[in-house]
Amino acid sequence: MNIVYWTVAGLLALFYLYAGTLKLIRSRDRLRPMMAWVDRVPLPAVRALGAVEVLGATGLVLPPLTGIAVPLAPAAAVGLVLLQAGAIAVHLTGGDRRIALNTGLVVTAAVTVWLATGL
Repeated sequence: MNIVYWTVAGLLALFYLYAGTLKLIRSRDRLRPMMAWVDRVPLPAVRALGAVEVLGATGLVLPPLTGIAVPLAPAAAVGLVLLQAGAIAVHLTGGDRRIALNTGLVVTAAVTVWLATGL
């Protein structure tokens, strides 16, 4: 179970670390080709989402790795489930029906919650 957690959580953390960093450092114009919704959201909110994603990625990996505050790992995964549920809502209210990636991330984060409870 430990190997499965590290595989799933590691991949999820890499995704969120990458996506969050992009939201933190790139301009709205450079984000637009990948994320059409950035025009509907204030830039400080985009930056805040990036920070939440980076913190979520850190929360998936750092507590189990160090053995300190291990219950933060499932909490981080629950936070990522909620984040993607909100992302799906933003996509759908904006008329964007491309939510396959978000749905996959919700499922992956939910599996990570389950795996993290066994740490």
